[in-house]
Amino acid sequence: MEGTENLAAEGEGISISEQDQRDIHDLYSKLRAAQAKLVGPDGKIQLLPGNLYSFLCQLLADLKDGKSVTILQSEVTLTTVEAAKLLGVSRQFLIQEIDRKNITHHMVGTHRRLYARDVLAYKSNRDAGRKALLDDLAKAEFEEGLYGRGVNDPNPGQ
Repeated sequence: MEGTENLAAEGEGISISEQDQRDIHDLYSKLRAAQAKLVGPDGKIQLLPGNLYSFLCQLLADLKDGKSVTILQSEVTLTTVEAAKLLGVSRQFLIQEIDRKNITHHMVGTHRRLYARDVLAYKSNRDAGRKALLDDLAKAEFEEGLYGRGVNDPNPGQ
């Protein structure tokens, strides 16, 4: 901020003195360094770590946008029905993936159980694989000159 004379606020045409600029900069620095706080109904204050504050902000933004949010502990165990629902697949498909050893599980008596962390890792790998395939398909179509053409375009091969 040093070396600047007076800056005009955007769209306002108001000059900001160097002292005001320094004050704004100091206030901004203090706000950035301050810790987020959670204040309970009884007035009790709890300081929040930065990563928790960021998580809560993202959580609230997702909820505000109408997105569905699920919070799971990584050690929680899921039934095959719960895991299939989380993955958006049928229970039978999930059983086939378990039998193919594409997703790890453990037995509780005669029942299969899956850790949430394993289900989410499988989902992440599956989604990354799908994205890579779509990227490869788009690249191949672009190289063949097909990318961006509609179904009814004349001369589809050119």
